[in-house]
Amino acid sequence: MGASFGRGGATTFQQDLAESDCILIQGSNMAEAHPVGFQWVMEAKKRGATVIHVDPRYTRTSAVAHKHVALRAGSDIAFLGGLINHVLTREAHFHDYVVNYTNAAMIVGEDFRDTEDLDGVFSGFDPEAGSYDTATWQYQGSHAVPPVGGHGPEQAPTTRHGRERQSSRPERTGSGGPVYHGRPDSDPTLQHPRCVFQLLKRHYARYTPDVVEEICGISQDDFAWVADQLVANSGRDRTSAIAYAVGWTHHTVGAQYIRAASILQLLLGNIGRPGGGILALRGHASIQGSTDIPTLFNLLPGYIPMPHAHTDTDLESFVADDEHACGYWANIRSYLVSLLKAWWGEHATVDNDFCFDRLPRLTGDHGTFQTVIDQIEGRCKGYFVIGENPAVGTANSRQQRMGLAALDWLVVRDLNMIETATFWKNGPEIETGEMRTADIGTEVFFLPAASHTEKDGTFTNTQRLLQWHHKAVEPTDDQRSDLWFYYHLGRRIRDKLSGETERDRALLELTWDYPTHGDLDEPSAEAVLAEINGHDGNGEPLSAYPQLRSDGSTSCGCWIYCGVTADGVNQSARRTPGHQQSRVAPEWGWAWPANRRILYNRASADPEGRPWSERKAYVWWDEESGEWTGHDVPDFDKTKRPDYRPGSGTVGPEGIAGTEPFIMQSDGRGWLYVPAGLVDGPFPAHYEPQESPIANLLHPHQQRNPARQINSRPENRYQPSAGEPGSEVFPYVFTTFRLTEHHTAGGMSRWLRHLSELAPALFVEVSPQLAAERGLEHGDWATVITGRSAIEARVMVTERMLPLRVAGRTLHQIGIPWHWGPNGLTTGDAANELIGVALDPNVHIMETKAGACDIRPGRRPRAAALNRLVAEYRDRAGIDERTGTEHSDDPRQAGG
Repeated sequence: MGASFGRGGATTFQQDLAESDCILIQGSNMAEAHPVGFQWVMEAKKRGATVIHVDPRYTRTSAVAHKHVALRAGSDIAFLGGLINHVLTREAHFHDYVVNYTNAAMIVGEDFRDTEDLDGVFSGFDPEAGSYDTATWQYQGSHAVPPVGGHGPEQAPTTRHGRERQSSRPERTGSGGPVYHGRPDSDPTLQHPRCVFQLLKRHYARYTPDVVEEICGISQDDFAWVADQLVANSGRDRTSAIAYAVGWTHHTVGAQYIRAASILQLLLGNIGRPGGGILALRGHASIQGSTDIPTLFNLLPGYIPMPHAHTDTDLESFVADDEHACGYWANIRSYLVSLLKAWWGEHATVDNDFCFDRLPRLTGDHGTFQTVIDQIEGRCKGYFVIGENPAVGTANSRQQRMGLAALDWLVVRDLNMIETATFWKNGPEIETGEMRTADIGTEVFFLPAASHTEKDGTFTNTQRLLQWHHKAVEPTDDQRSDLWFYYHLGRRIRDKLSGETERDRALLELTWDYPTHGDLDEPSAEAVLAEINGHDGNGEPLSAYPQLRSDGSTSCGCWIYCGVTADGVNQSARRTPGHQQSRVAPEWGWAWPANRRILYNRASADPEGRPWSERKAYVWWDEESGEWTGHDVPDFDKTKRPDYRPGSGTVGPEGIAGTEPFIMQSDGRGWLYVPAGLVDGPFPAHYEPQESPIANLLHPHQQRNPARQINSRPENRYQPSAGEPGSEVFPYVFTTFRLTEHHTAGGMSRWLRHLSELAPALFVEVSPQLAAERGLEHGDWATVITGRSAIEARVMVTERMLPLRVAGRTLHQIGIPWHWGPNGLTTGDAANELIGVALDPNVHIMETKAGACDIRPGRRPRAAALNRLVAEYRDRAGIDERTGTEHSDDPRQAGG
């Protein structure tokens, strides 16, 4: 969504779903995984909205939807592409919205070639490096700049002669598309053969209902019904919403799943409008917050990219390209300087570049999956694990445990004695004999953590909403909050430094002066929030991010959170009851940015500033007062007139016209086409998962995403896919899912008696037909096998997982919940034992939602016999180090 609209957060808020005329839930079992927010779906249904659930499994969400549409796991782009084609071929798009608010009219350079021209890849693809040079993707008449100031790629691709080659840079992970300079050539009639609109029509022309049926297993009648519902409930007077979760993100084309939904919603005119938008459902209390103030290796707070070694030599080089572009990213210097002032205070000055050189520099991919390889190979010696349980909760858990076993030290902070803390004594490798406890040198420190009820702080949830939670009880014994741990760890490290080196001074001069309270010297969470909000030169709280300055007179720990303590009031702690305010409820908590609840809401009005319809009025231009007004904080310059046109060469926010709602994009428009910023294509294209028993029917010579991120290693071998020798060994599709009764990898739920009683054992969902085919008995045991491991589970024979007719054959799918491990009150094998590490190349997310496997009755073998079973399957499938590693399906390169 960052590449499509300008920000990676949900475009709308959960309560606004009640205003929808149609809600498509796909890639999510919202009723079970997000039950509190699902009340607004039920409210919409009560008011007459159509609710559609598209999912491989029939779930509690399906049970209350008007229609459940079963599809094959991993085929969503084909389905969404079919919907896009339906809209375009029937001219059902919202024309006035599309021509004015999207980049449909932009003309692409004549050297661009589509997947339809090059048999499954876009122009600029290097099959050896597995990456694209995006030079041919650019608009005619403008120059794109790699995301944020030309920062280097995380891994520099090389040519066959070993020279570094210029490549696309990854999406800024929620911070908008790349900037470009100048205005591209355009055709507002949308007739030019190389305008985005015509390229889009051509790209999806083959995504017809019969092709969708063949790829996804969705009948043409069901497809037509869904398409008709979305079209009938979109336009001037009606709006449709889409909600998704990790069922879309956990794929090797996960970013492109969301891009396809973004294209569909832009065509239908549903972005920025009440009852419309795309809701990215976050599964935990502050997942959104952990990307805003990031736990991601490549971002600084507020989605500012982490500087790269060699290219970002000083502050000037870091901000140069962005400052000369249109839109709000042109103010990046103010955002970054204010951040540096928040971190180094009086020590950050103009003379020392505001301590810019103290920021870490990226030298490559430092994501979790590269880190575990570094552990295995001896480059990473120590590890902090906080709020995660990689020994069972991460793809290819065996690889994770191998990394843990190679460490010198490991710190685990958790509520319970999770598997990551005990892998050295009861991990599966101890049983199989691959590891011996006596040989594992990792020194493990387990530190009890305080739960959220035992500490103050904020959650930032699904809809970008900050909500303060007050401590209910004091932590007991030696349990401590994460804030306490990091604050006191930092204090102790600083006490040991001499201050004689620049490295020491970088730590000693950090602003680390938070007040503490109580017997435990707990740091003040409100003081941290105030630092994040920011202050002016007089120490007064700032009210909004436009107040940030680049001269060092303001400080702000996260520019998008600026305003959360405006007027010295903790805005996130507001709890005005709903009946005392409007339906938008602006006085319940505080949403970034600037307490806007629907992003891009300028698009809820027509180019003249009038609501598209009275029924869907949200914000509008008030000529009498000379400002934008309405039910929400306008996501636009409040006094910018609809007829404002920037002069030639105007940059920054002033470079955005009064008719361009997407203010974080350098052209102010929603992007149907991404000229740079995504590493695997300007349009979403259907590719099969890394491991699939079905061939790519759209592009027979390009089975997988050619730019996916892969790393074949002895502990991470890939399986052959359809069309490759040995693929018949793994004939079934499996997908993982969540239960309401358990939480993530089970670290917070498997120790609770009532939840363990409600969901007492790992199970697999199979259809009656698959059960008959493989001799599986309801309630008995089954073993599921992939090329990496085998797990056992109880069998649940259910019609919730019916077979599909795909590519002329019957295809069976298996559902596996992923909450188990060997510790706790309810124990079982971990689903992540089955899954290999193959990643989306934009955001490094693993593919857990679509894989290929075999299943057979009975319990899995024990001890060394388990490894022999897996080895037998690998031998039968012919798996070696090259299997599944080709980027371009050239028979001379293919493994398998």
